[in-house]
Amino acid sequence: MAVDYNDLGARIDALCHGETDTVALMATVVCELHHGHPLSDWTGFYRVTGPETLKIGPYQGGHGCLVIPFARGVCGAAARTGQTQIVPDVEAFADHIACSSSTRSELVLPVWNGAGRLLGVLDLDSDTEAAFTETDARALEAILARVFHDAA
Repeated sequence: MAVDYNDLGARIDALCHGETDTVALMATVVCELHHGHPLSDWTGFYRVTGPETLKIGPYQGGHGCLVIPFARGVCGAAARTGQTQIVPDVEAFADHIACSSSTRSELVLPVWNGAGRLLGVLDLDSDTEAAFTETDARALEAILARVFHDAA
């Protein structure tokens, strides 16, 4: 079930071309990605809204957690460290926040603009263990860098 990231990236680039509004970009990316990744059961952004605080942004799937501090969970770890988090088994992640009891694996990527400001994190949850790979992470990092380069 490999994702064609060349096609997905081209679609996202075309849809987001010229847009700089962060929420509009997030909404478009999450829609394309949610429908483009067969194992992503919940796809969404958590936005940096204050010191060490993430709040839910555009997403698709069931309800997500409303607020996540940088100090907690996989999303918090990605925001705190600035590093992509690939978690093949959420039960093995000591500080996992269970927004959904069906989630088995997670991929969370920090989202930066071209000025180096952390805008938030992109969170993909799957009901399948080990659903996300380094290939997913690297491809999505490249897409996010392009799309959010000029975001405010």
